[in-house]
Amino acid sequence: MRLICYLLAGVVFLSPLTNRGTEKAQATIFCYSLQFQQGIDPDANYYLDLTSISGSLNGELAPDFFASGYTHSTHLRLVDELLGTTLAGKMALDVPTGGDANGDGFPDLFQVTQGVTNLASSGVYFDLEIYGNSRVTALWNRPAGSSYGTCVLSMELMPFQPVSFSHTFEVLEYRGPLTYTSTTNVTGSVNLLQTGNPASSRSGLVQFAKSSTDRFNELTLQAGVWTNESRQVLSYVDNIFTRDTDWPTNYYGYLEFTDNANPGAFYPYALWILSIDDSNDSNHNSIPDFSDDPTAPLPRPPRLELAQTTTNLMITLHGDVGHVHEIQQLSDLLSNSWQNAVSVTLTNDPQKVSIPLPSGDATFWRVRTR
Repeated sequence: MRLICYLLAGVVFLSPLTNRGTEKAQATIFCYSLQFQQGIDPDANYYLDLTSISGSLNGELAPDFFASGYTHSTHLRLVDELLGTTLAGKMALDVPTGGDANGDGFPDLFQVTQGVTNLASSGVYFDLEIYGNSRVTALWNRPAGSSYGTCVLSMELMPFQPVSFSHTFEVLEYRGPLTYTSTTNVTGSVNLLQTGNPASSRSGLVQFAKSSTDRFNELTLQAGVWTNESRQVLSYVDNIFTRDTDWPTNYYGYLEFTDNANPGAFYPYALWILSIDDSNDSNHNSIPDFSDDPTAPLPRPPRLELAQTTTNLMITLHGDVGHVHEIQQLSDLLSNSWQNAVSVTLTNDPQKVSIPLPSGDATFWRVRTR
Protein backbone atom coordinates (compact mmCIF):
# COMPACT_ATOMS: atom_id res chain seq x y z
CA MET A 1 0.00 0.00 0.00
CA ARG A 2 1.23 3.46 -0.88
CA LEU A 3 2.25 5.54 2.13
CA ILE A 4 1.01 9.08 1.96
CA CYS A 5 2.49 11.52 4.48
CA TYR A 6 1.65 15.15 4.85
CA LEU A 7 3.22 18.10 6.62
CA LEU A 8 0.99 20.80 8.03
CA ALA A 9 2.88 24.06 7.70
CA GLY A 10 1.92 27.70 7.34
CA VAL A 11 4.49 30.03 5.88
CA VAL A 12 3.57 33.71 5.74
CA PHE A 13 5.45 36.25 3.68
CA LEU A 14 4.86 39.95 3.11
CA SER A 15 3.51 41.45 -0.06
CA PRO A 16 5.27 44.55 -1.46
CA LEU A 17 4.57 47.88 0.21
CA THR A 18 0.98 48.91 -0.46
CA ASN A 19 -1.60 51.36 0.77
CA ARG A 20 -3.51 50.02 3.77
CA GLY A 21 -6.53 51.96 2.66
CA THR A 22 -8.63 54.39 4.65
CA GLU A 23 -8.54 54.04 8.43
CA LYS A 24 -10.13 55.89 11.31
CA ALA A 25 -8.69 57.45 14.46
CA GLN A 26 -10.30 59.57 17.17
CA ALA A 27 -9.52 63.28 17.34
CA THR A 28 -10.09 65.82 20.11
CA ILE A 29 -9.32 69.52 20.09
CA PHE A 30 -9.50 71.80 23.12
CA CYS A 31 -8.83 75.50 23.33
CA TYR A 32 -6.22 77.03 25.63
CA SER A 33 -8.56 80.00 25.95
CA LEU A 34 -11.46 79.82 28.39
CA GLN A 35 -14.74 81.57 27.68
CA PHE A 36 -16.09 83.60 30.62
CA GLN A 37 -19.61 84.85 31.14
CA GLN A 38 -20.19 88.12 33.03
CA GLY A 39 -19.38 87.98 36.74
CA ILE A 40 -21.19 89.76 39.53
CA ASP A 41 -20.31 90.39 43.16
CA PRO A 42 -22.71 89.15 45.89
CA ASP A 43 -24.08 92.64 46.57
CA ALA A 44 -24.59 93.44 42.88
CA ASN A 45 -22.45 96.56 43.20
CA TYR A 46 -19.97 95.47 40.51
CA TYR A 47 -20.18 93.61 37.18
CA LEU A 48 -17.07 92.27 35.48
CA ASP A 49 -16.57 91.19 31.85
CA LEU A 50 -13.47 89.67 30.24
CA THR A 51 -12.45 90.14 26.62
CA SER A 52 -9.37 89.63 24.50
CA ILE A 53 -10.27 92.54 22.24
CA SER A 54 -10.36 96.01 23.75
CA GLY A 55 -13.59 97.84 22.98
CA SER A 56 -15.71 94.70 22.47
CA LEU A 57 -16.78 91.72 24.58
CA ASN A 58 -15.97 88.12 23.70
CA GLY A 59 -15.43 86.56 27.15
CA GLU A 60 -11.94 85.28 26.30
CA LEU A 61 -9.30 84.62 28.91
CA ALA A 62 -6.51 84.00 26.39
CA PRO A 63 -2.98 82.61 26.55
CA ASP A 64 -0.87 85.54 27.72
CA PHE A 65 -0.71 88.22 25.01
CA PHE A 66 0.55 90.97 27.36
CA ALA A 67 3.93 89.22 27.96
CA SER A 68 3.08 89.47 31.65
CA GLY A 69 4.76 86.26 32.81
CA TYR A 70 1.42 84.72 33.75
CA THR A 71 -0.17 81.94 31.68
CA HIS A 72 -3.20 83.98 30.57
CA SER A 73 -4.35 87.57 30.19
CA THR A 74 -7.38 89.60 29.18
CA HIS A 75 -8.91 93.06 29.05
CA LEU A 76 -11.44 93.98 31.74
CA ARG A 77 -14.65 95.95 31.68
CA LEU A 78 -15.79 96.78 35.21
CA VAL A 79 -19.23 98.27 35.79
CA ASP A 80 -19.11 100.10 39.14
CA GLU A 81 -22.69 100.75 40.29
CA LEU A 82 -21.43 102.64 43.36
CA LEU A 83 -19.64 105.19 41.23
CA GLY A 84 -22.08 104.93 38.36
CA THR A 85 -19.36 104.36 35.78
CA THR A 86 -17.82 101.74 33.51
CA LEU A 87 -14.06 101.27 33.82
CA ALA A 88 -11.47 99.60 31.57
CA GLY A 89 -8.40 97.71 32.66
CA LYS A 90 -6.31 94.56 32.16
CA MET A 91 -5.68 91.32 34.03
CA ALA A 92 -2.94 88.68 33.95
CA LEU A 93 -3.77 85.38 35.64
CA ASP A 94 -2.26 81.96 36.02
CA VAL A 95 -4.61 79.15 35.02
CA PRO A 96 -4.07 75.87 36.91
CA THR A 97 -2.15 73.49 34.64
CA GLY A 98 -1.59 70.78 37.25
CA GLY A 99 -3.76 67.72 37.69
CA ASP A 100 -3.85 64.85 35.22
CA ALA A 101 -6.05 62.16 36.75
CA ASN A 102 -6.22 59.98 33.63
CA GLY A 103 -2.49 60.25 32.91
CA ASP A 104 -2.85 61.35 29.29
CA GLY A 105 -0.54 64.36 29.63
CA PHE A 106 -3.23 67.05 29.37
CA PRO A 107 -4.38 69.27 32.29
CA ASP A 108 -7.70 68.21 33.78
CA LEU A 109 -9.03 71.78 33.65
CA PHE A 110 -9.16 71.66 29.84
CA GLN A 111 -10.64 68.15 29.48
CA VAL A 112 -14.39 67.83 29.82
CA THR A 113 -14.16 64.19 30.93
CA GLN A 114 -12.10 65.29 33.95
CA GLY A 115 -13.29 67.51 36.80
CA VAL A 116 -11.48 70.02 39.01
CA THR A 117 -12.29 70.93 42.59
CA ASN A 118 -11.13 74.08 44.41
CA LEU A 119 -8.05 74.67 42.30
CA ALA A 120 -6.49 78.00 43.28
CA SER A 121 -4.42 80.39 41.19
CA SER A 122 -3.38 84.03 41.33
CA GLY A 123 -2.51 87.03 39.22
CA VAL A 124 -2.77 90.80 39.01
CA TYR A 125 -5.02 93.44 37.54
CA PHE A 126 -3.43 96.61 36.22
CA ASP A 127 -4.19 99.86 34.42
CA LEU A 128 -7.72 99.69 35.85
CA GLU A 129 -9.19 103.15 35.77
CA ILE A 130 -9.56 104.70 39.25
CA TYR A 131 -8.38 101.51 41.02
CA GLY A 132 -4.91 101.14 39.47
CA ASN A 133 -3.04 97.88 40.09
CA SER A 134 -3.44 95.11 42.66
CA ARG A 135 -3.69 91.37 43.28
CA VAL A 136 -6.21 88.85 41.94
CA THR A 137 -6.91 85.35 43.23
CA ALA A 138 -9.02 82.69 41.51
CA LEU A 139 -10.81 79.55 42.68
CA TRP A 140 -11.79 77.03 40.00
CA ASN A 141 -14.42 74.29 40.05
CA ARG A 142 -15.91 72.17 37.28
CA PRO A 143 -17.65 68.79 37.52
CA ALA A 144 -16.39 65.92 35.36
CA GLY A 145 -18.48 65.50 32.22
CA SER A 146 -19.53 69.15 32.00
CA SER A 147 -17.88 71.79 29.84
CA TYR A 148 -19.12 74.49 32.24
CA GLY A 149 -17.55 75.43 35.56
CA THR A 150 -17.30 78.34 37.98
CA CYS A 151 -14.39 80.65 38.66
CA VAL A 152 -14.50 83.08 41.56
CA LEU A 153 -12.19 86.04 40.94
CA SER A 154 -11.28 88.08 44.04
CA MET A 155 -9.87 91.55 43.34
CA GLU A 156 -8.56 94.04 45.86
CA LEU A 157 -10.27 97.07 44.41
CA MET A 158 -9.50 98.97 47.62
CA PRO A 159 -6.96 98.09 50.33
CA PHE A 160 -8.19 95.23 52.56
CA GLN A 161 -11.56 95.19 50.78
CA PRO A 162 -11.53 92.39 48.19
CA VAL A 163 -14.49 92.10 45.86
CA SER A 164 -15.39 88.64 44.59
CA PHE A 165 -16.92 87.99 41.18
CA SER A 166 -18.56 84.65 40.42
CA HIS A 167 -18.16 83.70 36.75
CA THR A 168 -19.39 80.77 34.74
CA PHE A 169 -16.67 79.67 32.35
CA GLU A 170 -16.68 77.17 29.50
CA VAL A 171 -14.06 74.72 28.23
CA LEU A 172 -14.19 74.67 24.42
CA GLU A 173 -13.75 71.08 23.24
CA TYR A 174 -14.62 69.23 20.01
CA ARG A 175 -14.49 65.47 19.37
CA GLY A 176 -14.98 63.19 16.40
CA PRO A 177 -13.40 60.88 13.83
CA LEU A 178 -10.25 61.55 11.88
CA THR A 179 -10.38 59.46 8.69
CA TYR A 180 -6.93 59.07 7.18
CA THR A 181 -4.70 57.32 4.67
CA SER A 182 -1.06 56.84 5.67
CA THR A 183 1.67 56.35 3.05
CA THR A 184 4.85 58.43 3.00
CA ASN A 185 2.64 61.18 4.46
CA VAL A 186 -0.73 61.19 6.18
CA THR A 187 -3.77 62.74 4.52
CA GLY A 188 -7.26 62.78 5.93
CA SER A 189 -10.26 64.71 7.15
CA VAL A 190 -11.94 65.52 10.45
CA ASN A 191 -15.56 65.99 11.44
CA LEU A 192 -15.67 67.28 15.01
CA LEU A 193 -18.66 68.27 17.15
CA GLN A 194 -18.52 70.48 20.21
CA THR A 195 -18.89 68.66 23.49
CA GLY A 196 -22.25 69.59 24.98
CA ASN A 197 -23.29 71.53 21.86
CA PRO A 198 -23.33 69.21 18.81
CA ALA A 199 -24.83 71.97 16.64
CA SER A 200 -21.37 73.55 16.63
CA SER A 201 -18.83 71.80 14.42
CA ARG A 202 -15.32 71.95 12.96
CA SER A 203 -14.55 70.01 9.79
CA GLY A 204 -11.98 69.93 7.02
CA LEU A 205 -8.84 68.35 5.63
CA VAL A 206 -5.56 67.56 7.37
CA GLN A 207 -2.17 66.60 6.03
CA PHE A 208 0.84 65.51 8.05
CA ALA A 209 4.39 65.16 6.74
CA LYS A 210 6.37 62.42 8.45
CA SER A 211 9.77 63.43 9.79
CA SER A 212 12.70 62.22 7.67
CA THR A 213 14.71 61.46 10.82
CA ASP A 214 12.00 60.15 13.20
CA ARG A 215 9.04 59.21 11.02
CA PHE A 216 7.25 57.05 13.60
CA ASN A 217 7.24 59.70 16.33
CA GLU A 218 7.28 63.14 14.72
CA LEU A 219 5.07 64.66 12.03
CA THR A 220 4.37 68.20 10.82
CA LEU A 221 0.78 69.32 10.43
CA GLN A 222 0.67 71.27 7.18
CA ALA A 223 -1.16 74.60 7.06
CA GLY A 224 -4.76 74.25 5.94
CA VAL A 225 -8.37 75.33 6.24
CA TRP A 226 -11.40 74.06 8.16
CA THR A 227 -14.93 75.40 8.32
CA ASN A 228 -17.43 75.69 11.14
CA GLU A 229 -21.19 75.06 11.19
CA SER A 230 -21.76 78.48 9.58
CA ARG A 231 -19.30 77.74 6.74
CA GLN A 232 -16.92 80.31 8.17
CA VAL A 233 -13.37 79.65 6.97
CA LEU A 234 -10.89 78.80 9.75
CA SER A 235 -7.27 78.88 8.57
CA TYR A 236 -4.51 77.23 10.60
CA VAL A 237 -0.72 77.25 10.41
CA ASP A 238 1.76 74.36 10.38
CA ASN A 239 2.97 72.84 13.66
CA ILE A 240 5.01 69.88 14.92
CA PHE A 241 3.17 66.83 16.27
CA THR A 242 4.71 64.21 18.53
CA ARG A 243 3.81 60.64 19.46
CA ASP A 244 3.47 60.39 23.25
CA THR A 245 6.03 57.96 24.70
CA ASP A 246 3.83 57.39 27.76
CA TRP A 247 0.66 57.00 25.67
CA PRO A 248 2.04 55.49 22.43
CA THR A 249 -1.27 55.44 20.54
CA ASN A 250 -1.55 59.22 20.95
CA TYR A 251 -0.22 62.05 18.80
CA TYR A 252 -0.51 65.67 19.91
CA GLY A 253 0.46 69.19 18.94
CA TYR A 254 -0.79 72.74 18.55
CA LEU A 255 -3.63 73.66 16.23
CA GLU A 256 -3.21 77.39 15.76
CA PHE A 257 -5.81 79.41 13.85
CA THR A 258 -4.89 82.67 12.18
CA ASP A 259 -6.16 85.45 9.93
CA ASN A 260 -4.51 84.90 6.54
CA ALA A 261 -5.32 88.48 5.55
CA ASN A 262 -3.44 89.81 8.57
CA PRO A 263 -0.76 87.26 9.57
CA GLY A 264 0.88 87.84 12.92
CA ALA A 265 -2.02 89.86 14.29
CA PHE A 266 -3.87 88.75 17.42
CA TYR A 267 -6.59 86.24 16.63
CA PRO A 268 -9.21 85.42 19.29
CA TYR A 269 -9.57 81.83 20.51
CA ALA A 270 -6.62 80.90 18.30
CA LEU A 271 -4.56 78.34 20.23
CA TRP A 272 -5.83 74.75 20.54
CA ILE A 273 -4.39 71.32 21.20
CA LEU A 274 -5.19 68.58 18.67
CA SER A 275 -4.97 65.11 20.20
CA ILE A 276 -5.17 62.06 17.91
CA ASP A 277 -5.64 58.57 19.31
CA ASP A 278 -5.10 55.73 16.83
CA SER A 279 -5.65 52.11 17.89
CA ASN A 280 -4.98 50.74 14.38
CA ASP A 281 -1.87 48.54 14.21
CA SER A 282 -2.15 46.30 11.16
CA ASN A 283 1.23 44.61 11.52
CA HIS A 284 1.13 44.42 15.34
CA ASN A 285 4.48 46.17 15.84
CA SER A 286 3.20 48.61 18.50
CA ILE A 287 3.42 51.57 16.12
CA PRO A 288 -0.01 52.91 15.14
CA ASP A 289 -0.79 52.86 11.43
CA PHE A 290 -1.05 56.68 11.57
CA SER A 291 2.76 56.99 11.44
CA ASP A 292 3.86 53.44 10.61
CA ASP A 293 5.32 52.45 7.26
CA PRO A 294 2.58 51.49 4.78
CA THR A 295 2.91 47.70 4.78
CA ALA A 296 0.04 45.42 3.89
CA PRO A 297 -1.66 43.73 6.86
CA LEU A 298 -0.24 40.29 7.55
CA PRO A 299 -2.57 37.38 6.79
CA ARG A 300 -2.97 34.92 9.60
CA PRO A 301 -0.97 31.68 9.40
CA PRO A 302 -2.84 29.19 7.19
CA ARG A 303 -3.84 25.68 8.19
CA LEU A 304 -4.60 22.66 6.02
CA GLU A 305 -6.41 19.37 6.46
CA LEU A 306 -5.86 16.42 4.15
CA ALA A 307 -8.22 13.57 3.24
CA GLN A 308 -7.67 10.79 0.67
CA THR A 309 -10.35 9.48 -1.69
CA THR A 310 -10.02 6.65 -4.21
CA THR A 311 -9.08 9.03 -7.03
CA ASN A 312 -7.64 12.18 -5.48
CA LEU A 313 -6.75 14.13 -2.35
CA MET A 314 -9.11 16.64 -0.77
CA ILE A 315 -7.31 19.52 0.95
CA THR A 316 -9.25 21.82 3.25
CA LEU A 317 -7.66 25.26 3.59
CA HIS A 318 -8.23 27.53 6.59
CA GLY A 319 -7.02 31.12 6.11
CA ASP A 320 -7.86 34.74 5.35
CA VAL A 321 -10.35 35.26 2.54
CA GLY A 322 -8.94 37.30 -0.35
CA HIS A 323 -5.35 36.12 0.10
CA VAL A 324 -3.49 33.85 -2.32
CA HIS A 325 -2.69 30.41 -0.87
CA GLU A 326 -0.07 28.27 -2.61
CA ILE A 327 -0.20 24.52 -1.92
CA GLN A 328 3.29 23.08 -2.35
CA GLN A 329 4.58 19.51 -2.23
CA LEU A 330 7.79 17.45 -2.20
CA SER A 331 8.77 13.83 -1.73
CA ASP A 332 12.10 14.26 0.07
CA LEU A 333 12.26 16.63 3.03
CA LEU A 334 16.05 16.74 2.86
CA SER A 335 15.93 18.36 -0.58
CA ASN A 336 13.73 21.30 0.44
CA SER A 337 12.66 21.54 -3.20
CA TRP A 338 9.06 22.50 -2.78
CA GLN A 339 6.99 22.61 -5.95
CA ASN A 340 3.70 24.46 -6.45
CA ALA A 341 0.83 22.01 -6.82
CA VAL A 342 -1.95 24.55 -6.99
CA SER A 343 -2.54 28.22 -6.20
CA VAL A 344 -5.91 29.48 -5.02
CA THR A 345 -7.32 32.78 -3.76
CA LEU A 346 -9.67 31.98 -0.89
CA THR A 347 -13.28 33.01 -1.33
CA ASN A 348 -14.40 31.08 1.75
CA ASP A 349 -12.91 29.98 5.03
CA PRO A 350 -12.56 27.00 5.00
CA GLN A 351 -12.28 26.16 1.33
CA LYS A 352 -11.79 22.70 -0.23
CA VAL A 353 -9.28 22.05 -3.03
CA SER A 354 -8.91 18.78 -4.93
CA ILE A 355 -5.49 17.61 -6.22
CA PRO A 356 -4.44 14.35 -7.91
CA LEU A 357 -3.02 11.48 -5.91
CA PRO A 358 0.81 11.61 -5.87
CA SER A 359 2.78 8.96 -7.70
CA GLY A 360 5.54 8.56 -5.10
CA ASP A 361 5.54 6.47 -1.96
CA ALA A 362 5.77 9.47 0.36
CA THR A 363 4.68 13.04 -0.24
CA PHE A 364 4.59 16.10 1.97
CA TRP A 365 2.48 19.24 1.60
CA ARG A 366 2.63 22.75 2.96
CA VAL A 367 0.77 26.00 2.23
CA ARG A 368 2.16 29.53 1.79
CA THR A 369 0.02 32.63 1.83
CA ARG A 370 0.40 36.23 0.76
